[in-house]
Amino acid sequence: MAHPKHKISKTRRDKRRTHYKAVAPTVAKCSNCGAATLYHRVCPSCGYYRGKLAIAKKGKEVL
Repeated sequence: MAHPKHKISKTRRDKRRTHYKAVAPTVAKCSNCGAATLYHRVCPSCGYYRGKLAIAKKGKEVL
């Protein structure tokens, strides 16, 4: 098994990890009902995606 020849300092280790961070998801407004939705996802409140009905919700009338 390989062993490091020198200790990696905390500064050097942390420099390598500078890009490891969590990114907040991009939220868009639904064009049909105005609810907040994730990009490229069906709206959870009305069931529309890009102006078309994708999922018929229970209890709502669809014209």
